[in-house]
Amino acid sequence: MFDVLIIGGGVSGVSCALILGSALNKPYAQSKKIGIFTHQKASALQDALFNNAYGIPQGKLGKDIMEESLEHLHNAYPDVEQIEKEKVIKVEGEAGNFTVTTNKNTYNTKIIVVAIGSANTFAIEGLTEYVIPHKKAMPEKNRIQLKNDDHLVTEGIYAAGTLAGWRSQLSIAAGSGASVGTDILTLWNNGIPSQHHDSTRVK
Repeated sequence: MFDVLIIGGGVSGVSCALILGSALNKPYAQSKKIGIFTHQKASALQDALFNNAYGIPQGKLGKDIMEESLEHLHNAYPDVEQIEKEKVIKVEGEAGNFTVTTNKNTYNTKIIVVAIGSANTFAIEGLTEYVIPHKKAMPEKNRIQLKNDDHLVTEGIYAAGTLAGWRSQLSIAAGSGASVGTDILTLWNNGIPSQHHDSTRVK
């Protein structure tokens, strides 16, 4: 049983995983099991070139960010399980007891974060009922999002990044994933607002 399974290894998904992984030494998160599906063949990052993203060197390629961010996650927080080459096709159950089915395996989790893109090819069974037209994309692009309230789709299921209705900007997607991560930390910490920062200051 996972405590959180993140669907999508792009900007918002990895950002969420980094936040959760960074808090695993906190008393309220020490026993938590986190996984991320990194199957991202259709990620917009693959063809991206970045010149206007905060903290990203000018001319950085999206495909390199994809590889480096997953390596960063693995090196910094190896307890976050990266599940490769599996595509999620179905979600069923309820908060605290979801079943996630891929093209290869079945997993159980308490919380789901859906962080894949906003293409209208979205076809995860059990989530299509939440699909609506993307509110911040041009209609001719036929983009979709999951209906949500501050990232929460329904109890136990969060959307992040463009699938949550945000515009397709790296900085926005990263912030969206991080926001979901801190919401989950807050949930684990009995509703006490929580985030995790490292510091160079001597304590």
